[in-house]
Amino acid sequence: MTDFNLFTYMQEELRRTPTAFRRYKYKQIIWEDRMIGLVGPRGVGKSTMVKQHILLQPDKEQWLYVSADNSYFYNHSIIELADEWIKENGKHLIIDEVHKYKGWSGELKQIYDTHPDLQIIFTGSSVLDIHQGAADLSRRALIFDMQGLSFREFLILSKNIEFPIYSLSDILSRKVKFPTDFHPLPYFREYLEQGYYPFSNQPGYKLRLQQVMTQTLEVDIPQYAGMNISTSRKLARLLSILSASAPYKPNMGNLTVELNVSKNDLPNYLVYLEKAGLIAQLRDDTGGLRGLGKVEKIFIDNPNLMYALQAQNVNQGSLRETFFYNQMRVNNDVIAAKNTDFKISEYSFEIGGAKKGQKQLDGDPNGIVVRDDIEYAHSNIIPLWHFGLNY
Repeated sequence: MTDFNLFTYMQEELRRTPTAFRRYKYKQIIWEDRMIGLVGPRGVGKSTMVKQHILLQPDKEQWLYVSADNSYFYNHSIIELADEWIKENGKHLIIDEVHKYKGWSGELKQIYDTHPDLQIIFTGSSVLDIHQGAADLSRRALIFDMQGLSFREFLILSKNIEFPIYSLSDILSRKVKFPTDFHPLPYFREYLEQGYYPFSNQPGYKLRLQQVMTQTLEVDIPQYAGMNISTSRKLARLLSILSASAPYKPNMGNLTVELNVSKNDLPNYLVYLEKAGLIAQLRDDTGGLRGLGKVEKIFIDNPNLMYALQAQNVNQGSLRETFFYNQMRVNNDVIAAKNTDFKISEYSFEIGGAKKGQKQLDGDPNGIVVRDDIEYAHSNIIPLWHFGLNY
């Protein structure tokens, strides 16, 4: 018989789960598939989403939600839990933060093969560990990646201001509409500093964000990569170096000397930081679609992390570029451009302040000037905040 304490735990978790707002990813997930993985950086709302899904079901008695760090697993395996749950006519098993359970991917694979009537949904805060394990589940699980709040989602969640999702084509066609009494720039400034993570409306946001970074650097990445404490400190040092000059033009020689690491290890460190949601690497188009080209620039992943790492010394030009890349990469293939800041499909984008000119776009029929500190679009000039409405 399934441990009664697990049901109590689930009910307590569901009781505390907000239901008024659901993340952009909810409608994209194929919830009926037999095995679903929801992954992404720490703190972006994965656990809340799967609990919201249970609350929307008419047959809640057939659902069981557990966290992989529950004390139940001190003496039991995931396989044992699945076997017991099947006997009680359970149809759905959700395992939150599955990366905290050693050998998770092998056990999920066995459950998938032996219990065809049981749906498995799992989440993982450590992108690295999840993707490592997902190799064994590639023919079984659908993996969905979730990022932090868009500016649009922040407005809904924190300000109760509704905006539809605008595609890139809509934004460039100047189709963004908003009430005449709505002035976005104060909200936009707030979002850049503390609006990317869903816990932004809770007290102690900056402290919580520091804890996210600490756990990622000292627990998630070292656990995945088998690092010791001294190596994890080098990761923290690397992040600090990058934050001081982001967007950083890669100079592997300088970095290896400053960190006292080998040239072979450094690219791995950068990938670890990227997949963990701490940095973002902008690549050119030499490798084709989806990030296979040469790295041209390294950004801090999102504006909130820039403020957390640099306090009040954040460079506004870098902040604008970081916001644009962070928001647009979710639904678009963003690559480095030769003469401008970014390129998406046939469009070139030059990012700047309210007086940003057209010089870099001379002769480019698809050039777009993206200006901060303005409310309305005109011709090929688009407000920066509009690009926060893309998901």
